[in-house]
Amino acid sequence: MKPLLILFNPMAGSGRSMQYLQLILTALKNAQRPVELIHTNHSGHAQQVVEATDLSVYSGVIAAGGDGTLFEVINGLMSHPAERRAPLGVIPVGTGNAFSRELGLQPTDWEKGIGIITGNHAQSIDIGHAQSRDQHFYFINIIGVGFVVDAGRTTLKIKKLGKSAYTLATLWETARLKKHPVKLTMEDHSGQVIHLDDEVVFVEVANSRFTGTSFLIAPEARIDDGLLDVVILNNISRLRILRLFPTIYSGKHVNYPEVETHQVKRITIHTEKPMPLMPDGEFIGHTPVTIECMTAALKMFSPSSD
Repeated sequence: MKPLLILFNPMAGSGRSMQYLQLILTALKNAQRPVELIHTNHSGHAQQVVEATDLSVYSGVIAAGGDGTLFEVINGLMSHPAERRAPLGVIPVGTGNAFSRELGLQPTDWEKGIGIITGNHAQSIDIGHAQSRDQHFYFINIIGVGFVVDAGRTTLKIKKLGKSAYTLATLWETARLKKHPVKLTMEDHSGQVIHLDDEVVFVEVANSRFTGTSFLIAPEARIDDGLLDVVILNNISRLRILRLFPTIYSGKHVNYPEVETHQVKRITIHTEKPMPLMPDGEFIGHTPVTIECMTAALKMFSPSSD
């Protein structure tokens, strides 16, 4: 049997991932799955390894870390022609692991993650692609602009607090709430074009449902529907956003009149000045940006529907 290529981030979860490494290797050995393990040792390392590797000799490529590790592995995989991309697997041992919630995995739910991989059921999933003026990249979870980027930067500063860091950072940034003039051009599944020109708090473009571990930001998003879900928070007061905030855990925030949602194949975001982007918890790129759905771009190990 071909081995699994595992990209393991020893710094994931503020270094807590290392306590799971031997358990992971033992579980895979017991499942009679040979592995090739590579420890990542700097930012971008996982992407570089996957880009430079002949994936045909592996039965799967596994991201063992957090959302940042997964982001790098995705971009490495997408550098290969479609027919040469090995199936993707996820072993969550990071702080956030927002995307892994799509697979029914909680952060550090490594054992269940291995069970999904060794179950050998792979489904085709969509991937988002972002093109700015001077760079492009892929994302599997979500890309945001505005308030969500500010909250993400604050989260980094207090990441050692664990899962609560996302909530605390969001509340902190609410006190400094800003609005941004944006122009959006969106194309839906039927080819209809929708224009929006307004001041907004944030724009999130989601391939999957969760962000920040447990925020159900895009409750209608599906990773295999050929569409991206756009969530826009329009002009809102601080008091109102504090009332809205608890509903993001259940996805009921989309019922507020200040929240606007669309399902699109493609979206272009223009701002008066370049604004930073946050794909999958990383800080890469600036507006203007065009984001589109790459339908069924990857195979991913996922729970069997049987």
